[in-house]
Amino acid sequence: MLPLGTPLPSFELDVVSGTNRGIDDSHSPPKKISSSTLPTKPLLLMVLCAHCPFVKHIEAELTRLDQDYSDSVQLLAIASNSLITHPQDGPEQLAAQAKQQSWRFPYLLDPNQSLAKALQAACTPDFFLFAPSPKGQQELRYRGQLDNSRPGNNVAVTGSDLRAALDAVLNGQEVCIDQQASIGCNIKWHPGQEPTWFG
Repeated sequence: MLPLGTPLPSFELDVVSGTNRGIDDSHSPPKKISSSTLPTKPLLLMVLCAHCPFVKHIEAELTRLDQDYSDSVQLLAIASNSLITHPQDGPEQLAAQAKQQSWRFPYLLDPNQSLAKALQAACTPDFFLFAPSPKGQQELRYRGQLDNSRPGNNVAVTGSDLRAALDAVLNGQEVCIDQQASIGCNIKWHPGQEPTWFG
């Protein structure tokens, strides 16, 4: 897992059309979002996709997170799955997913998988919470699971782990360092381009 305190990786990614209401309410919202132009508030990166049953299992809770935290935290969904092997995670499917769930946060396309690799993301879903340091630099405070719920384990989806981290950051408290790795479907890397640390 990426070490806590790691600075936010630099990125500039295309926005899936129709999913950028959470960062720009203008009549001509940006087609790209870069790390250098984000608001100076906590940032939650969520590595998601359209087809994964683990993501589908928590979609309603992501909607609740959006409703509960979007005023004080910038949420961004990141789609990094290879469209060579999984075209079902393409922009049209992502836009349909966001619309169906009433998500207001932008969905960003990571076609060369550079951001997923920089985050050492392993699966969908995977969560990375950054917050400004005293020097103003975004630093990693939490990486791991939403909660203990999984498809078929009969544990309610509450978002407890991630919500605790979000609340700590927003209240100026330290986030518990006992963080459980997320579990889900492996990120679908481009054939022959799996990261060296993967698997």
